[in-house]
Amino acid sequence: MPRVSPCHRADECIKPKETDYDGARLRQLPGNLGIGHLRYPTAGSSSASEAQPFYGTPTNEPLNTPFGLCMSVNGNLINVEELREFLDVEARRHINSDSDSELLLNVYAHALTELGKSRVNSEDIFTALRTVYEKCQGAFACTVMIAGFGILGFRDANGIRPLCIGSRPSLTLEGATDYFMASESVALKQLGFSNIRDIQPGQAVFIQKGCAPIYRQVVEQRSYTPDIFEYVYFARPDTVMDGISVYRSRQNMGIELAKRMREVLDNQIIDAIDVVPNQGLRKKSVRRKLSPIECEFKGRNVLLVDDSLVRGTTSREIVQMVKECGAKSVIFVSCSPEIKNQHIYGIDLADPAELAAHGRKTDEIAKYIGADRLVYLTLEGLQAACRDAVEKKTGAEKDATTEKDTTAAKEFEVGVFNGEYVTGVPEGYFEHLSSVRQQGKKRKAVTLELTLNGSAESTDNPAVVTNSGPVYDAGPEYREDISIYNFASEIPSHER
Repeated sequence: MPRVSPCHRADECIKPKETDYDGARLRQLPGNLGIGHLRYPTAGSSSASEAQPFYGTPTNEPLNTPFGLCMSVNGNLINVEELREFLDVEARRHINSDSDSELLLNVYAHALTELGKSRVNSEDIFTALRTVYEKCQGAFACTVMIAGFGILGFRDANGIRPLCIGSRPSLTLEGATDYFMASESVALKQLGFSNIRDIQPGQAVFIQKGCAPIYRQVVEQRSYTPDIFEYVYFARPDTVMDGISVYRSRQNMGIELAKRMREVLDNQIIDAIDVVPNQGLRKKSVRRKLSPIECEFKGRNVLLVDDSLVRGTTSREIVQMVKECGAKSVIFVSCSPEIKNQHIYGIDLADPAELAAHGRKTDEIAKYIGADRLVYLTLEGLQAACRDAVEKKTGAEKDATTEKDTTAAKEFEVGVFNGEYVTGVPEGYFEHLSSVRQQGKKRKAVTLELTLNGSAESTDNPAVVTNSGPVYDAGPEYREDISIYNFASEIPSHER
């Protein structure tokens, strides 16, 4: 089998600015085990020094982790201060960054060390993982590479963040099997993987080098409540997540929204329907990017449809543009309910005071964005749309999974809409989150000022990392109302 060669320095890996479109650079890497990370950071700095997988400190020196651990995390921990104290006082471990992912890695590393073994086996891998579930609160879907030994994947006990696994005949070794874990099934399918199954809440899978996967229910499921915002916006439509087709769920949202509109709008005549375009446009960029065709709007009752309404800044500008074209009236409809609360599990929406629905009734929100009417899909309607989108497996995929594996989620994490979070929220966490956001804003402001003044081009300034690659208007990182950062830069992609 090919040798395993984990990266020990940043310049041995594929750097963010060196985009590997055809996979050529990836194929040049030696070894048969690997993990990657495409997600933005939601806690801590957004600089490249904290880009995952976590394998070293911001200065790229090896982390003090045993057994060559390297970890990628999708999610957000909500008891970070408690974990910092535990690692400092009890585990005597120094944390090098503000990232909660480094906390999770160190908790697991400490648990492995406490086993007192120079070499661990697969049973030890699962045993140490129990400590992670006991100590870490929040949402997490993780992959861990144990150098020269294998790959571990595990998911929080509520299943808030997604994780799935698939297999295919090996492309490089005759008679062998390749295994692949990812957040979305489409990543696996596009690379020819099949027998795709969701890793269940509280479940882990370990793939030892040269062996078949071992599944273990490490802790009992607390619930099966994936984040419903994945279906509303984040996931690709061709993904099946926790047994639910994202595409079908969005079709169902439209059906449920139509029912809601009949209830609210009575027999009001709609002359034109338009889907709100990419909301990644900043307010000052809307009029440069969008040019409405006046004859399509003039003298008509216009219905604008969007998946969600967060801050409302871009929506307000688009509504104004439609009215300037002579629209008789503008009705704005959202495929999700009012977003009134913070998202604490890995999607950095905004502080509550910045949300369009914060402290406002529906008619007041309509006035705020300049619309004549505003219609939200109800929370019950949104959940029903997702429940009714269960993807039924057939043929070989059905034969390859057990009845338990094909169970689809029936309940969802909806705290962003109703303020009821499945994990509960530790006292003081919201204040901590606001503080982190404010620090992030200050960092971005300083970096932007340096960039505009030309100072950012200096390679002697380690605090500033720029991305020289192309910028594409696709993906959630380009929405102004959902603050998501590209890990390759301190400057959000939509602000470059």
